[in-house]
This record gives sequence, structure tokens and C-alpha cells, in this order.
Amino acid sequence: MTPLLFLLLISLISGCEKNDNNGPGADKLLQITSAKIGTIDISSTNTTEGVPVGKPIVLSFSQPLDTATVEDNITMLNPDSSQHGFTSHFMEDHSTISIRPVPDLEHSATYSLMLEKGLKSQHDAKFNGLTFHFSTERGTLRIQSIRLNGQDFSSNGPISGIDFQTQFRIRFNAPIEKSGLSDHVSLSGPSGDQPLSLTHQDQDSTLIVENQDPLTYYRKYTFSLSQEITTTNNFEFKGFHNDFYTRLDSTDKFPRINEEKLLTKIQEQTFKYFWDFAHPNCGLARERNTAGDIVTTGGSGFGIMSIIVGIERGFISRDQGLQRLEKILSFLENEADRFHGAWPHWMDGTTGEVIPFGEKDDGADLVETAFLVQGLLAFREYLDPTVSQEKDLIDQINRLWEGVEWDWYTQGKEVLYWHWSPNYGFEKNLPIRGHNETQIVYILAAASPSHPIDASVYHNGYAKNGAMQNGNQYYGYTLPLGNAYGGPLFFTHYSYLGLDPRNLEDHYADYWKQNRNHALIHHAYCKDNPQNYIGYSGQAWGLTASDNHEGYSAHSPTNDLGVITPTAAVSSLPYTPQKAMAAIKHYYYQLGDRLWGPYGFYDAFSPTHNWWADSYIAIDQGPIICMIENHRTALLWDLFMSAPEIQSGLDKLGFTY
Repeated sequence: MTPLLFLLLISLISGCEKNDNNGPGADKLLQITSAKIGTIDISSTNTTEGVPVGKPIVLSFSQPLDTATVEDNITMLNPDSSQHGFTSHFMEDHSTISIRPVPDLEHSATYSLMLEKGLKSQHDAKFNGLTFHFSTERGTLRIQSIRLNGQDFSSNGPISGIDFQTQFRIRFNAPIEKSGLSDHVSLSGPSGDQPLSLTHQDQDSTLIVENQDPLTYYRKYTFSLSQEITTTNNFEFKGFHNDFYTRLDSTDKFPRINEEKLLTKIQEQTFKYFWDFAHPNCGLARERNTAGDIVTTGGSGFGIMSIIVGIERGFISRDQGLQRLEKILSFLENEADRFHGAWPHWMDGTTGEVIPFGEKDDGADLVETAFLVQGLLAFREYLDPTVSQEKDLIDQINRLWEGVEWDWYTQGKEVLYWHWSPNYGFEKNLPIRGHNETQIVYILAAASPSHPIDASVYHNGYAKNGAMQNGNQYYGYTLPLGNAYGGPLFFTHYSYLGLDPRNLEDHYADYWKQNRNHALIHHAYCKDNPQNYIGYSGQAWGLTASDNHEGYSAHSPTNDLGVITPTAAVSSLPYTPQKAMAAIKHYYYQLGDRLWGPYGFYDAFSPTHNWWADSYIAIDQGPIICMIENHRTALLWDLFMSAPEIQSGLDKLGFTY
């Protein structure tokens, strides 16, 4: 036999022996083909990190094991080198063993699994011995329950109506480390973090947290547990935070007075906005308390009407009122920009120049002009033509009133247009259609002795040939006109400071029913509070255009941002006397420490957003004075409706009144 042939024969015999797993094979090697804890492969060459607890150790071998050799040759060691018990069972014809530690392994600890050389296969294959070192995963600290004043306070969202003294009871799944814990627990609100007391129960697995100082009413607070909280075993905590709202403090913030005195107080305090805060040069109303030289045309019309109330209520003398009116009229006639007789929305109170209200809105605003003229005509009817000075003021008002070219703003069509700009013309292209706050525009336009519109402009333009009608019920109240739920409540105020809706009807609606039901719908909506906003109730109701926590918006049931505006309910006093008076008392007595200021009620508030306005806006303040007076005496309604042109205009449009 040649040497080469001999080598090939030896190679074949060796290969056959290597692949024969069923022979005696005493000299074959038993090997581990797989080692896992859960889904993690463990290594015999270095320490495997982050293996799960509560999972078996599964070892797969190259051959079936001799089960008799397992018990004495597999050992698990704890971090202190003591033995850790386990149970085992075999799988896959004894070639796989599942080892389950008893008890479960601890978190964040290092263990050793030792497999001795005495371990053998069923065919006496030898095992060289092997040791696995592995560290378990870091444990998770979990909140098993958390309660605030006995209520569940899990992360499902904020709760409301919480008392000013709070107790948080938090039960964890493991004892927590007390050292430095106070740095990791906080209760924060509008005034910052609150001082807290911490106590422990149940071998430090339950934490009780209480505020040391009373919380304040209708405030949003955030309770937080930092992720830095840990346990003696260094468990990992993901942190926790949730919000809650405190309840109302129903105690009176001001002494009680009778209803008539309260109404007078509100009128007098609100009047200061138009009297004390009026622009010193022209006497017109500043747009808002931060407006500087910006005066507002429509708000000034409301302010002019408030001067009448101020005189009648004794807040100022008649001479003072007439002097202020004279200043206003002189400015409007001689200084203020006008465009075909109409004034802009905003003007500079010093120069009279237009201040743009928005894009392409740098000229006439016919709606704002109408609000101004409404006030001027009411004051004209208040003046005494037999007194020379007052006769001059009457003549001046007539010149201003007759100078408005209402018909020009139709562009020859059967609708009035809101804006005209010397730079953009009618490009803004906003026809005035109802039903909303603009009805007074059409009544004045129809009543104009110099530039009247035809009745068809009202019917086709404002009334949209009847398309402004509604007829649906909301909360059981039928709404004759307008969009769903009626829109913001200023629709019931601006046109009706002078225009008396009590017996006002036309082909489309009974306007007393329209306005009253609109207010009642708002009351019912806020009482129902379908969006669960904080502070809404039968005493806190009414949504209208105002400031809010994000800026400004025309709030309504279909645009509800959680913001209540006092003027909405207060100015609805003629329509819903009891419900409005309840709101007035609530705003003054219960919320007055936050809601009452130098010019009466602040503009708006939203406890849901931890927001209380410090602003005043002329078009919100004016209706408060005027509508309270109309409720008390109908003074402004009677004055405006006594104007012969207004009666003629209403007749022309087919109204009864």
C-alpha cells in the first residue's frame, strides 16, 4: 500500500467515527451549542449584562445528557458566593435543560452558573467544564396605586374640585430610598413649588405627601415624582406627574350689598374706563388698557352712551358730560380720518389718522361706524334743543350722521360691504350678512336722511332672503336666527345697546325671543359643560369675543376654549335677569379678588388654563354699563328708539316695535 493510499484510508475511518453519534464514543466531547436567559445569549468568556429576572436559563448541548450527572455538576452561585437553588427539566430528548432559579434572581446582581467536568452525555462524552457569569437587569420601581385625598390619581388625566389641603398616598412595588427624597417630590402651581411634608409607611414602600400651606382656589397644580427616586436595590423609576384643580372658595371676597347698589357699583367702576381712561386729546375710548394712542370707533360709540348713564347716575355732572361730548365731536368732525363718511376701526387719538386693523383694513369700517353712530344718535335724543350749547351739539351730531354714505358701500349691489380702503378699495370684499352683531348697520343705513339704502338691500343682503333663519332647538330653546347655538353672545348686545329688542319683530324673527333664547342657550351650555372645563356652572356662564390664554377669539359653544367672559352674562341682564344676576354676584363676591379691578370686571378668565386676564377692552366694557341701564330703566333703548329717523327706517324695513 502506498503512503498516499494509507493516508486516505486513515482519513476516511476518522471521518466515519466523527459523524457516528450512536457508537460508544467515550472519547467524544460534550459541548454547549446554545445558552440563553430569555432572549439574551449568555457568554462564558465575559459577564453578560442586563439579563431578565424570572426567566429560566436554557442550555442546549451537542448530545443528550446523562441526567444522573446533572444534579452534582451544575451549581448556581449568588453574588456572595453562596449557592442559589434551582429546579430543572429536560427537553428535546434530554439535549436541552431548562434551569429555573428558586427563588427568582434579584435585580442588579451578578450570578455565576458553574457546569463541572463531571457532566456527561448519555454516551459518556466528556465535558470540559464551563462557567457563565451574568448580571441581572436593573429593577423597575412602579407605582402600584396613587390617591389624592382618597381619589384615584393615576395618569388618566387631571381631577378637579380638590380641597386646599392635600394628601397624596403613593404605594410602590418596593421600598424607596429615603435619602434626598424631598428633592425629588414636588407640588407646583402658579406661585411656584409648595412646601411639603413626607412620611413613610409599609417598610418604606408607601409614601405620604402633604402640603404645608393651604392651596388657593381654582388653580391648576402639578404633582411630580422625579425619575431620580430609587430603591436600595437601585431600581429604575420612570417618574410621574399629573395635574389637578382646586375647588372654588365660595367665601365672599367683598361685603354684601343689595342688588341695586351692586349694579350701580358695577356701572360706576366700569364707567371709569370710558371716563378716566379715555384718550386725553380726543376723549374717545382707547381700544384696550394697553392700547396707548389707539382709539376704537365702535367702543367709543359704546362709551358715548355710557356718558349718558354716567350723568343720569350722578357719576359726573351734565356739564362734564357735555364738555366731553364736545371734545369727541370736534375730533370726529375735524381731525379723524373718514372715507365716504365712515370712520376706520382704529385711529390715532392724537392725530386722528387711521391705524390699520389688519391686512387691507386701513380705511373705512362700516360696522364700527354704525356702533359709533348708534351712540351719537342716542346722545342727540338726550340733548335739549332749547339750550343753545346743546343745540349746537345736536347740529354737529346731525352733520356727522348725515355724512355717512351708507348707499355708497353697496357698490350698487343689494348688500352692504364692511370695508373700504384708499389703497385697496373693496378688495377685502366682506359683505355684511346676518344674523349677527351687525343688524344695526342696515337699520341706520335704511334710516339715513341723506344716503339711505333700499329695503331690498336689507332683505337680500342682511337677511339673505330668509337664509339667516335657524328654527332649531338647543337645550330646549328654539333659536329663530343664526348659526348653531347662536354664536358668541355679543351678537345680542352690540346692535341692541340702543335698538330696543323687547317688541322688535320683522318678517324673520321676534328679536326679543332671539336674544333671550340665545342667552338661555349659553347658560344651559355652560351649566352642562360638555367639555368639563373648570369653573363653568349655572353661575359662571356666557361665551363671547374676548382675550384668552392664547390671544383673542370669538368664543361660543362651537368655539369653546374654556374661557368665560363676564360681559357675556352681565350684559345679558335684560334677557335673563335671574341667571345674569347670579353670575354678577358670583363674579363679584366669589371671584372678585381676581376678577374685579380698577375698571370693573377684568376681561375674561380660564381656571382650566390657569389664566386670569388683567386686561380691559372697550367693546366688552361698554355693553356692561349700557345693558345694565337698559335693564334698570330702558334709558338708552328709549332714547335711541325716539329718533324719528330710526322709526322711519324700521318702518321702511317692515319692522314692528
